[in-house]
Amino acid sequence: MAGKRGGPAPANRVRIIGGRYRRRLLDFPDADGLRPTPDRVRETLFNWLGQDLPGWRCLDLFAGSGALGFEAASRGAGRVTLVEREREAAAALERNRALLGAEAVRVVRADALAWLAANREPYDLVFLDPPFASGLAGQLLPMLVAHLAPGGQVYVEQGAPVEAVPGLTTLRSGRAGRSHHALLIKDAPC
Repeated sequence: MAGKRGGPAPANRVRIIGGRYRRRLLDFPDADGLRPTPDRVRETLFNWLGQDLPGWRCLDLFAGSGALGFEAASRGAGRVTLVEREREAAAALERNRALLGAEAVRVVRADALAWLAANREPYDLVFLDPPFASGLAGQLLPMLVAHLAPGGQVYVEQGAPVEAVPGLTTLRSGRAGRSHHALLIKDAPC
């Protein structure tokens, strides 16, 4: 998109709110449906999780701006995989990874559903924030149970209240404007 004088439009920005990269601004493209999790909601989420995630393996399935994944890396996650299908958004994630020197972050340009179907790696925390009105969260939650390490958690953000599925229990939930969010934990085996 062009700006007022024919140059590129100014990038959107998101601020890392805690940890090693605190206060750093990350640019992301102006793309339809790309809406980063607001600061207030991210702050609530990381209060729920405990501020630090030392060595955690994290997956951000619909990374978009990368706000959730970079926030996890900032707070000590050992490995963060950002999966993003859109070319411009994935390129911005790579630039931000390099800007921060975020060695723990890996950007994968792929369709989230196809990537998840091929994944065999367990995660301690999965961020699931698909396009707002897509209904994909409800479709993916049952699949994610198999991708979680024991005690693993899933953070879901969507346009409707989040409902737990077999294998997951809701720990916390909230709402900010039209967005509903919840933190769920993998049930212990019987």
